[in-house]
Amino acid sequence: MVSFAHSAAAPSPALLKAKQDAEAKGYSFETGREEILAKAKKEGRLRALSSLESSTIKAMAEAFRSEYPFLNVHVEELTGSDANQRFVLEMKAGRSGNWDVAHMATDLYNDYHPYLRKFDLLGMAQQSVLRVPPQLIDPANRNIIASTSALQVVAYNKKLLTAERVPEAWEDFLKPEFKGQKFVADIRPTEIAALVPAWGLEKTIDFARRLGAQQPVWVRCGSRMVTAITLGEYALFIGPNYHTVKRAQTKDPAGVLDFKIVEPVPTRLSDAAAVLTAAPNPHAGLLWLEFLGSPRGQKIAEDMEPFAASIFIPGFAQEQITRGKKLSVVDWNHFAKMPEYQTKVVEAYGFPKAERK
Repeated sequence: MVSFAHSAAAPSPALLKAKQDAEAKGYSFETGREEILAKAKKEGRLRALSSLESSTIKAMAEAFRSEYPFLNVHVEELTGSDANQRFVLEMKAGRSGNWDVAHMATDLYNDYHPYLRKFDLLGMAQQSVLRVPPQLIDPANRNIIASTSALQVVAYNKKLLTAERVPEAWEDFLKPEFKGQKFVADIRPTEIAALVPAWGLEKTIDFARRLGAQQPVWVRCGSRMVTAITLGEYALFIGPNYHTVKRAQTKDPAGVLDFKIVEPVPTRLSDAAAVLTAAPNPHAGLLWLEFLGSPRGQKIAEDMEPFAASIFIPGFAQEQITRGKKLSVVDWNHFAKMPEYQTKVVEAYGFPKAERK
């Protein structure tokens, strides 16, 4: 049972200094968990949106409810470009309903900022008011957390393609033997755009131009295409999410689906979320953001998503599988630029249309 005793020690000078610095920049800063908990208890509700899988959301919500039984908790899945665009339009029109926490789609990341409550998550994490690893929080905006990460791999069907023939480097996709419908590529090019941190924009765009000239099978929706690879409809897929492939492998009794990690490994922050300015229950939302980055929340993401716990937290699958490898990390320095990178890659591709969705 959570205690709401108000006998906490007075804030330290460092904590008061952090609060003053935050408020000077226009941010709100809570100096103690007891205060956050007391305010959340008065609110009594949480309404949050998430891009996690529905089963993961259910497990997260149940675990969160067990820690904060005084909250009426409802978390809803929000995925897909159309759904995210509708929410952004509603948010801008002041019709975001009773939602406390918004999922922030990467493609629309810069559209959310004027509508987010300016909690200094970073300062509170650094001062241990919130139990969140600071590296999960946007250091420029300070009020946004990305609780998971995604890394891109190359997936293939072992019956159709031997491991020796699978590209060892991204440039191998440019070889003559891979020209003309020989591999699948997503028209939403997160995996190629995510090479910019390691390669720079100019090299990445040149690679995208040459990749488009290879005439791959253009598709949309990585999850469905990984299933198609498993079924033998295609042999090779450039850039699906590692956790998507790992999930599909658990449903592949024949064991034909496999993957290869290619360096530099495209790695992205994902599942960005923040409390909305119009949130009726902002402190409950604050506790939800903390829970997403907590050890318990990360373990649920690792087990249920699966393998989606943040690469920045040692010991989980993504950190382990990439240990010692060269990464191309879309960290907070690049996160807000991803829409620009993706637009330029699509242009370099030649604005392809999906042949299969």
